[in-house]
Order: sequence, then C-alpha cells, then structure tokens
Amino acid sequence: MTTMQIGLAMFVGMLALMAVRVPIAIAMFVPGAVGYVCLSGWMPLLAQLKNSVYGRVSVYDLSVIPLFMLMGAMAVQGGLSKALFDFANALLGRFRGGMAMAGVLACAAFGSISGSTVATTATIAQVAYPQMRRIGYSGRLATAALATGGTMGVLLPPSVTLMVYAILTEQNITKMFLAAYVPALIAAVGYILAIAVIVRIHPDQAPAAQRASGAEVLASALRVWPIVAIFAVVFGGIYGGLFTATEGAAIGNVLTGIITLARRQMDREKFVAAVRTTAQTSGMIFLIFIGADMINGALALSQLPTQLAELVGHLSIPPLLVMAGVMLFYVALGCVMDEMSMILLTVPTLFPVIMGMDFFGLPAADKALWFGILILTVCEVGMIFPPVGLNVYIMNGLARDVPMVETYKGVVPFLITDAMRLALLIAFPATALWLVHRLT
Repeated sequence: MTTMQIGLAMFVGMLALMAVRVPIAIAMFVPGAVGYVCLSGWMPLLAQLKNSVYGRVSVYDLSVIPLFMLMGAMAVQGGLSKALFDFANALLGRFRGGMAMAGVLACAAFGSISGSTVATTATIAQVAYPQMRRIGYSGRLATAALATGGTMGVLLPPSVTLMVYAILTEQNITKMFLAAYVPALIAAVGYILAIAVIVRIHPDQAPAAQRASGAEVLASALRVWPIVAIFAVVFGGIYGGLFTATEGAAIGNVLTGIITLARRQMDREKFVAAVRTTAQTSGMIFLIFIGADMINGALALSQLPTQLAELVGHLSIPPLLVMAGVMLFYVALGCVMDEMSMILLTVPTLFPVIMGMDFFGLPAADKALWFGILILTVCEVGMIFPPVGLNVYIMNGLARDVPMVETYKGVVPFLITDAMRLALLIAFPATALWLVHRLT
C-alpha cells in the first residue's frame, strides 16, 4: 500500500469504529497506532507515545479547560441557573412564546459561565422544561427551543471547544473570545425570532402571554447579580489585560465558590460532585486529545494532509466554494461525531489548507479567527442536526414524554436561522472580526 492509501485506510477505520459505538478516543487512537506501525515500525511508535502523551497533558495553556469547567460545575451545583431563567422569563413573559425565548436567553447566559453545551442544556432544561409544559407549551416547541439554546455553549466564551481550537492553531484565546460574541448574539436573536414566527403560525404551541409585574422583574434581577459580578470580573479582567485567560478562570472559581457559599447553596457534597464532574469530563477531553494526536501524527507521516493541501491549491476552485465545501463536510461529520472530536481530528489537516488560500485579502491572524468561528458555528448545527444531534438526545433523556422525532421537527426553523447566520459569516468576515479590531 502507498502512504496515501494507508492514510485513507486509517480515516475509514476510525469512522467504522465510531459507527459501532467505540469510544471516540479509542476510535482515533487504534487506527492511528496501526497506521504509525505500518508507516514507521514499532520503535518509532513507542518513541512517539513516550513524548507526545506527556507533551500534550503537560501543556500549561490546557489548564484553562478544567478551570473553566470547574467554575461552570460549581455554578450548576450552586443553583445559579434558576435565577437566570427566572429573570429572562420575567422580561420576556409578556410575549407569546416568551418562556421559550427566556429559555434561549438563559442558555446563552449560563453558557457564558459554564462553557459547556451539555451542562448548559441539561441544567436549563431541568429548570425550564417542567414549567413550560405545566403552563401549556407543546412538547415540540419546548424541547426544540431548549436543545437549540443549549448549543450556544459551543460558541460563547468560555467555550471549551473554542479554547481547544485556539490552542491547536496557536491563536490568542482572548481574541477568540471576542470574535465569538457578535455571532453568538446573532444566534440568540435568530432563535428568538424563530420562536416568534412559530407561535404566530402555530399559536397552539404556546399559551397566551403572562406579563410579570415590575416588582417581580426587579426581584428576579436582584437574584442574578452574582452571575453579572462573576462575568464582569473574569472577562473584564481578561479583556482589560489585567490577567490571562488561565488566571481569569482561577479567579472565576474563587468568586463562584465564595458566592455559592455565601448564598448557602454549596456544601461539601455539592463541591465534591462539581470536582468529580470536572475530573471526569477533563479526563475524557484529554483522552480525546491523545487519540487525536495519535491519528494526526500518523496522517502526517502518510503525507495525506500535505497532498490534500497541494491538491486543493492546484484546483481552479474559488476559495469561497472551498469554504462552503468544508462547512458541508463538517455538517456531515457532525452526524457521527461530537464537536470536540471534530475539532481535534480535522483542524490539523484543514487549517493549513484554509490558511494557504485568499479570502477577501484577510491577514493570516484574522483568517484564523474567522475560520474558527465558522467551524464552531457548524459545530452548533451538528448538536441538533439529525440523525445524531447530541443536544436532542440530552433533551430526549429529560423529556421522555416527547418523541425524539417531534424534537427534530421542532428544530427545523432554528436550523434555517443557523444556515442564514452561517451564510452571513462566510460572506462578511467583519461580522466576527469587528469586535476584535475595536477592543485589541
């Protein structure tokens, strides 16, 4: 077999293992190890393992991931999610479909604290879904709105996936955070407008509006001050240059711990649960890192990424058409793979291809930020796109009274808004880059 054939065989083998539900880290590691042996032999493989595993887990920049995850886990255990939802509902309850809109906004706000899509969806859904069903929301709209709102955890800082992309491509994490805000805001507005259209066309899917009194709005606003304080200190300090993202995550942990203790919503059992959740998720992420490093190293030996880049470079295809093809590839990949695995597997191969092309005359740094936002946007789509849609499965586990097919029907209007947003971001890179240029 040629090196190119070995590279393709590794990729096919990985997808086959994923199809039979082998854990992602193992599905990447085993074909990579076999391919490495075929290309270089056993001793080079052992030398690679000795150096790469330690080199990966000892990287200082990666400590930002478990730190932000611990902050989010403590926020979950400390009950901050309910305060967010109550405040959003008090503001938007005056509109038909307002509670569904509030669920979307609560997901966005909580995603900016937890940085985890799964945690955001599961936490807000446990608070919002029972209330939505109790007052008469259809199962389709309730589950679809919450599953879709939870996807913003992929894009909103401190998204773990966003930080991983920045580390893999050696980009400034603070600039990546800034680049994500405007696209995330567009996503939230699009989702709210989608709900407004749905309830106008199908008024039976949501009850009549329930206006909150001024006193109720004020009381709910006072309960969210801890989240505002955490966000202001952590991200204000990061963007203001007072400390790095890693230091900001550590400060955020201290603040979250103090606030949850002061509110008497954190005890030893909840703290241990938060640490355990963080350790389990961090361990999974680092194992995926190791598996991705293995297969990416073997693919590099096979010269498959280099040959792919050369092939695309010699083709007379407009760069925007190539970008559209890459986005479609990510949508298809999202049907069988989670966003973290997609980033770790594909970015080392596709990033050099994109960086070698001209898009609107963008400098390399801007192009890297823009490409990252595009990938994360498509990862959001993959979280609710059939037939996998991880967030849909999470909602199905929490809302067993609603058939999964109903949720998939419900997310279609939200997928339409996502397609429009992705087209906007591709056509106008300044949408993502404007805030970066203004504040750095």
